[in-house]
Amino acid sequence: MATVDYFDRKLDDKRRLTIPAELRDEFASGVVVTRGFGKYLHLYPKSVWDELAEPALNGDILDERIADLNVKFRKGKTEAEPDAKQGRVSLEQHLLDYAGITRGLEATRAGRYWRLEAK
Repeated sequence: MATVDYFDRKLDDKRRLTIPAELRDEFASGVVVTRGFGKYLHLYPKSVWDELAEPALNGDILDERIADLNVKFRKGKTEAEPDAKQGRVSLEQHLLDYAGITRGLEATRAGRYWRLEAK
């Protein structure tokens, strides 16, 4: 089976993103959504967040770069479980506003997480 590295979607009226069926196993541990480095969002499988992002954010307490990253990624961070039947996850309005996402979005794999951008 081919690797899915890109998909586009329209959010439903309840701000839910439907994860493609081919990717649902990747998000079986849950979903973490944060602000991105720019005006977009990061979508992490919870297992990746716990394994890679969380330890990276627990660096030197006096390192301003680490502090800035903590503020960036923890401000508005949400965790959710996709619904089992349709693989949907709700996105918080304040995160959508930050990224300028109204209805349509593009998701692109960025290594072990996804970048969500307005379409």
